[in-house]
Amino acid sequence: MAKYRKLGRTSDQRKALIRNQVTALLNNGKIITTEAKAKEIRKEAEGIIALAVREKDNFEEVTVKAKVARKDKDGKRVKEVVDGKKVTVYDEVEKKIKKDSPSRLHARRQMLKVLYPVKEVPEKAAGKKRNTKEIDLVDKLFSEIAPKYADRNGGYTRIVKIGQRKGDAAMEVLIELV
Repeated sequence: MAKYRKLGRTSDQRKALIRNQVTALLNNGKIITTEAKAKEIRKEAEGIIALAVREKDNFEEVTVKAKVARKDKDGKRVKEVVDGKKVTVYDEVEKKIKKDSPSRLHARRQMLKVLYPVKEVPEKAAGKKRNTKEIDLVDKLFSEIAPKYADRNGGYTRIVKIGQRKGDAAMEVLIELV
């Protein structure tokens, strides 16, 4: 018995397909696909969620001092003249940041190996590059998804059969986060 389904694709196409669908599943919460693909996606997604659950609280809050440019009422940087040159004025601000432990950093990098970068486009700016936001899916895993499944030992996804697809009669399923 094989360890995985080949899905009628070469290895690079299969890996790209699985990465794409796992990213879509974790970003949207549910996707519709064929049964064979869903069973392969489930393996990858459950592993990533388990990794996030294991490392969700493995960080420390650190206070750091940072230089931030002073801004005026319009949001533009304030500049002053020093020795005949215009120089931006900076203020020192204390910020709290999360410092990952080495194991959480490793988990973050393992997740980034699988997940593609996701961009969110607002409806009114559809088709334009402007106002697109890059979603940090790994941070979403640690902050939203992992706490939801903290008390669960596996079984983070559910596969629900929908029926056969009209074109080729392939069994379509809905795979969703429980």
